[in-house]
Amino acid sequence: MIRLFLVGYMGAGKTKLGQAIAKELQLSFVDLDQYIEERRFKPIPALFAEFGEEGFRKIEQGYLREVAQFENVLIATGGGTACFENNMDFMNSAGDTVYLQLNAEELFKRLHRKKQNRPLLNTVNDDDLLTKIREMLSQRESFYNKAKYILPTGGLNKEESLALFKEIYSKPPSSTI
Repeated sequence: MIRLFLVGYMGAGKTKLGQAIAKELQLSFVDLDQYIEERRFKPIPALFAEFGEEGFRKIEQGYLREVAQFENVLIATGGGTACFENNMDFMNSAGDTVYLQLNAEELFKRLHRKKQNRPLLNTVNDDDLLTKIREMLSQRESFYNKAKYILPTGGLNKEESLALFKEIYSKPPSSTI
């Protein structure tokens, strides 16, 4: 039985790379944000607006525990999932965790045109976006680094990232290349 959680900052590729990894390993794929939206019948930004970040994180934690009961699954978590309550410790006890690691500049390149869909970034002007990403990444990195596997995907395309994942995941936990 395999249960694999992808963690990392928003825009790190958890959904796209996660789908490729799930296909490669013949696992079901669950995007936690999409799962929440389908269960709550609202998009994540609307849930943030209605409940605030703290309220949303409590909702998210409940659904994380629900999907963590699934078997033979890869779960792409939200960018903040690992950083609240004891979610990272919970995921590490429920399965294997992989941190998709990118630096702030690479994340900025991926996020600056799509920030309107990101509740924690959509009000940040373009001039301040890189600073905001750096600040948030700095706050979250200690949680992400608790992952059993660290996958530095900066500068890699999806195929290269998938090959690197297979190489790292074949080694004992706490591996980094």
